[in-house]
Amino acid sequence: MNNFPSKSLHNAAPRQKEHENQKQETTKSHLQQDSETMSTPSNAAAPSSQPIIKPRIIIHGGAGNITRSTLNPAQYESYKTSLRTILASSADLLSKPGATALDVATHAVSMLEDDPHYNSGKGAVFTRAGTQELECSIMVSSGYRKRGVSCMLLRHVKNPIKLARELLIRGEEDDGGGAKDHCEYSGPYIEALAEKWGLEIVDTSYFFTQKKWDEHMKGLEKEKAGKGEEWEMKNYIPLGTCGAVVLDSFGTVCAATSTGGLTNKIPGRIGDTPTMGAGYWAEEWFEDASQPRTQMLYQAPPSSSLNKLSRGDIPGLLTDCLPITPPRIPTPASTLPNHINNKPSPIRHAVGMSSSGNGDTFVRMVAARTVAAKSRFTPNTSLSKALSWMTGPNGELQKSAGDRWGKVHEGVGGIIGIELVGTKGTVVCNYNCGGMYRAWTEEDGDQKCLIFRDDNYESGPEGWGVLGK
Repeated sequence: MNNFPSKSLHNAAPRQKEHENQKQETTKSHLQQDSETMSTPSNAAAPSSQPIIKPRIIIHGGAGNITRSTLNPAQYESYKTSLRTILASSADLLSKPGATALDVATHAVSMLEDDPHYNSGKGAVFTRAGTQELECSIMVSSGYRKRGVSCMLLRHVKNPIKLARELLIRGEEDDGGGAKDHCEYSGPYIEALAEKWGLEIVDTSYFFTQKKWDEHMKGLEKEKAGKGEEWEMKNYIPLGTCGAVVLDSFGTVCAATSTGGLTNKIPGRIGDTPTMGAGYWAEEWFEDASQPRTQMLYQAPPSSSLNKLSRGDIPGLLTDCLPITPPRIPTPASTLPNHINNKPSPIRHAVGMSSSGNGDTFVRMVAARTVAAKSRFTPNTSLSKALSWMTGPNGELQKSAGDRWGKVHEGVGGIIGIELVGTKGTVVCNYNCGGMYRAWTEEDGDQKCLIFRDDNYESGPEGWGVLGK
């Protein structure tokens, strides 16, 4: 069950119940038009009973120097158990009627934040000054005016990702609930708003874990002795983030990411997680079809309320009066003139990504947005292909490190993502380092979990610089 504060829903629960059936029927009638050319299995039920877009989810718990020398078998199994638990809970929520990518991604990342296995929320790494400064971001492919929101330098919000979600939703209000229409936030003022909105506030001691403190102290000692780089190569030092990318039945893709940053970063350092286009990205566009197919014209819905219902945005129903340009909704081909029906119809395309690794490299490369742009503007380039070009072995991220590759963590990282083309969603992931904690749902609903390239401990590289299969 989703455990977001009731205040964050803007007291929309009564209206949600009132419109629940209408929302599902409206959404079905709009999205079903996009699937008219899809084949239906002979043993399938009537088309009206089948989901138009199959929801998908992928989560990650970080990438980096994850090898058999830094991760023993017991730790390996512990991480996999954690990832499977979080994925199962999130996939169950995603299966509920009307579930949105925004809510499910927030749910998944909040669970990762609560788990000290990961470098976010409880278990975040320390700065050189012995403090913890949390960062997060969230972005949707369409549906909200801001599209994306990030927070940084947080020290008291228990679940930073819930604050990012709140800022995105409240962006539909005239004054953003006191946060205006900005996309990036930091410091005490925004934490005061979080408390005002009913998000859980904790003392800084909540985020402390002995393991991360020991890593912090040992790193400073080795650095002082001039052996900092050698120590980093021989130990798994949390580099970045945890995150989730979700595709819902409405076709919206949401990317959510949260982190404590780099171990022993200087106070005030900002990484890729809250930098739009660097560590996260989501967008939607429409492409011309290469082959003739049933035509859909995309036009504004008759009312903004209907539009919000079609994308599952219950909180947005309270702000219908805002001057927001609504997304386009397909009109059945039968209502169009014949000379229009003969033209190829536009194909809906959406992507979302969340990254992990050396954040400074991701910032310099504007990695996430560059991957999306390569997929969007290079002919016949899937998101998977573009992502591997950036974060796969010998990819652009690795090349950017030059002769420093393998000596420090520069250029290290990985990205998870989801691509929607028409009504088909595809989960993607690649990385250039020892391993990446990740779990996802297959198209048939099966749940998978990997840390190395293959599903066994022995498939992992023995040490730094030796990639898996």
